Amino acid sequence: MKTKKISLLTIFFVCTHAFSQLSYIDYTSPFHPTVNKSGMVVSQNIESSNIGIEILNMGGNAIDAAVAVGFSLAITLPRAGNLGGGGFMLVYIKEKNEIFSIDYRSKSPLRSNLKEIFNANLPQDYESINRDLVRYGYKANAVPGTVAGLLSAHKEFGKLPLEQILQPVIEQAINGIKVSYDLHEAIKSIPQLLEDKESKNIYFQEGYPVPIGSIMKRKDLANTIQLIAKNGTAGFYQGEVAEKFDQAMQNNNGFISKDDLKEYTVNFQIPISIIYRGNKIYTQGPPSGGGITLLTALNILETINLKKLRSDSTITYHLIAEALRRGHNNRSHYVGDPSFYEVPIEKLLSIKRTKELKKNLRFKKATPSSKVKPFEVINESKDTTHFSIIDKDGNAVSNTYTLGHSFGSGVTIPGTGVLMNNQMNNFAFQYGDSSIKGRSASLANKFMPGKRPMSTMDPVMVFNKNNELSLITGSPGGSFIPAAVLRVITGVIDFELDIGEATMLPRIHKDWPEGGLEYESTMNSSIAKQLNKIGHKMEKSKTMGSTQSIHIVDQMNYGYSDLRRPNAGVAIQID
Repeated sequence: MKTKKISLLTIFFVCTHAFSQLSYIDYTSPFHPTVNKSGMVVSQNIESSNIGIEILNMGGNAIDAAVAVGFSLAITLPRAGNLGGGGFMLVYIKEKNEIFSIDYRSKSPLRSNLKEIFNANLPQDYESINRDLVRYGYKANAVPGTVAGLLSAHKEFGKLPLEQILQPVIEQAINGIKVSYDLHEAIKSIPQLLEDKESKNIYFQEGYPVPIGSIMKRKDLANTIQLIAKNGTAGFYQGEVAEKFDQAMQNNNGFISKDDLKEYTVNFQIPISIIYRGNKIYTQGPPSGGGITLLTALNILETINLKKLRSDSTITYHLIAEALRRGHNNRSHYVGDPSFYEVPIEKLLSIKRTKELKKNLRFKKATPSSKVKPFEVINESKDTTHFSIIDKDGNAVSNTYTLGHSFGSGVTIPGTGVLMNNQMNNFAFQYGDSSIKGRSASLANKFMPGKRPMSTMDPVMVFNKNNELSLITGSPGGSFIPAAVLRVITGVIDFELDIGEATMLPRIHKDWPEGGLEYESTMNSSIAKQLNKIGHKMEKSKTMGSTQSIHIVDQMNYGYSDLRRPNAGVAIQID
């Protein structure tokens, strides 16, 4: 496979952020990272993290472990981990000092069309359509990219045979997992699973969610993974599995065909990046807008000396909110699938655009969204998942992938165990309507057959001035993702917190143009009142995201799994 490469050796950095091993952990804080010098896996399910370490112990590298973790999460975290969705991966190969971005985003089927989906003319008839048609059921399914993405990464960078990597996952599916309280409650919250016969058979017993403590075995999924282990991508995108996909789509008025599956390809790209306080921040570019949002916000904050402030001060929250407001503004009009739309990345992240966005920022007053001028905006899901991995040789993976909504579209392809995404929901269906200021009117993200919808996923890697990998992070959370990641990056770099403290800082989210300033309940109530006084419309939110991070300092790995989601965990190789 021909890949695009970017050498980190040519990058010049102007400052650094470092800790001594002795002073890194603050024992006055209750949030302590896990520490080791060898391999580390941080994911939203500890059982999947452990499988990643099992692969590293076999002699595999970070990419091998990522493949195993990605497949395993489809079993342990089925609301977000998946084979039937898509996502983005950053890969760092230390020996070559090169970083890659892999786009395996789901894409719309070639024979899909708006008239057949909604039985209406769009965008003019938008108000009359039933949006649930692209949220639940077979019409909501975009062509899945996860299997192709993980296997392409393995083919390009892996060490161990695919069958060896996937064997522990196959055994996990055959033997089953113990149903946790979290999994039980997640199933209970999605009534659409009951409406699909195949999903009902997997996730329910006698009409009730599988009981807490019971063993949930996944025979069909194990068979699918066995076919993939033996035949590679052809085991999923062709042959027996593809036939089952095609039949299910025909039986249920879905659009994915055998040709869609056979012709699906991943895109190897150069990740987008900026310099922040001398650190090189790499993340995912279009079709994701999450990276644009994050880097725009960091560009704004680069012009402000946050080090003079406290991490939990009113002014800090205010400035982060204003930076996020402008970041979301940047992604709202001109981010889409670059195969269909030329996204002006350099202009969006330029000094000129940063100055334009900052022009009306005030330190003691919130900026009305109407005053943040768009560059010359879709209901997003919060049930995505992220994992971060580093091996003993310093190779690393930052991966974020999704089904869309929790449990995706709610449908499972019969005989495969594959739960499907609802990524058709992420297109802009009011495109071109000048009266609409939000992302639903974005021409860049308008629906087209064969197109990848815009996302907010932004896996991240940070390199310090010495050209050393220093941070691997990312998060689920839909539009909350850039806010969660931004809080971690600024916590580590600007406020010199350890990764545990930075992770557990209270988070805020400010979108554009609509909505108030959402904040977690852990924020000091007096700060919320002060923010309200200076013009922010405060809205208490549920927790935001679930960052899974590794901070590398003086050749030590400090891992932290966000406490905002249960059952997450850090697994380590014994040094």
